[in-house]
Amino acid sequence: MLEHNISIFFQWLIFLGTASFAILASILMVTQRNPIHSALFLIFTFLCTAVLFLLLESPFIAIIQVLVYAGAVMMLIVFVIMLLELERELRSPLKISLSKGLGVLTVLLVMLGLFFAVFGEPKGASGEFTPEKVSQLGSIKVVGKLLFTEYLLPFEIVSILLVAAIVGAIVLAKQRPLERE
Repeated sequence: MLEHNISIFFQWLIFLGTASFAILASILMVTQRNPIHSALFLIFTFLCTAVLFLLLESPFIAIIQVLVYAGAVMMLIVFVIMLLELERELRSPLKISLSKGLGVLTVLLVMLGLFFAVFGEPKGASGEFTPEKVSQLGSIKVVGKLLFTEYLLPFEIVSILLVAAIVGAIVLAKQRPLERE
């Protein structure tokens, strides 16, 4: 019994530490002026999220979090940042009072949503995959089945969206030298 309580205590400590680092990295990501620094803090946030998935006993999702988000998507974001040369544009003085106001409004709406999600009544129906069924089938089979059956259309839409973002970044980068001449 004592070993079980110690294990839960250490899991709780790891959760609190990782969640704190994730929140801190998220705040630093949003407040940094340098887009490369923001991207690095986003990678750190993704890694903290992977640790949280490990605590939830979902190693497949944790590995996918590291490989897909911290690896592939962040390489795409860093590639686009370097391709568009955002450093010069960020140094130009712009009036951003409207964007600051919209940012504060967005933060307040997200905080309100989080408040209702944490303290509100749980809503929604239970799915067909109970914890017992997931442990029996294995989480990888469950994720694969859901991804390629029920969520196939959103999966394909996201892939098309990523390709469109890459093509758009290349088109924008190709037009820039013409504007400078």
